[in-house]
Amino acid sequence: MQISEFLKIECVFSAMDCHSKKDALDTLAKIIADSDSATSQTEVYDCLLARERLGSTGLGKGVAIPHGRLKQGKKILSAFIQLEEAVDYDAIDKQPVDLLFALIVPEESTEEHLQILSALAKKFSQESALKALRSNQPIEEIYKLLTE
Repeated sequence: MQISEFLKIECVFSAMDCHSKKDALDTLAKIIADSDSATSQTEVYDCLLARERLGSTGLGKGVAIPHGRLKQGKKILSAFIQLEEAVDYDAIDKQPVDLLFALIVPEESTEEHLQILSALAKKFSQESALKALRSNQPIEEIYKLLTE
């Protein structure tokens, strides 16, 4: 599955002003809920927060992939934000996070969920991709970097 199949360009934002992990998760939940009329911000936020309670989704190198499975979910939903200033996220390397890719999948999509997380982790392990995502680029370029 390609990232372009579930990430809409209108769900990609840069230089977002979030001051905490909670604020970043809430922002991601709002973006996702705004992109899908069948999903509420509260549902998405609660889903992301429930997963975070199991352990931080901060991968290291300033990247986090908050994710979860939504009971009434009908399709894969996602959002990406690049923060103006990194926030404390309890990441594995103890470094603050400034790149967040949120992923919400239907509850029964276990295999797809794991495949997508693997693809995202691989993409965010590339130093060149991280550098490009942090540079001051138009949204169209960020979207292209995420989906190619």
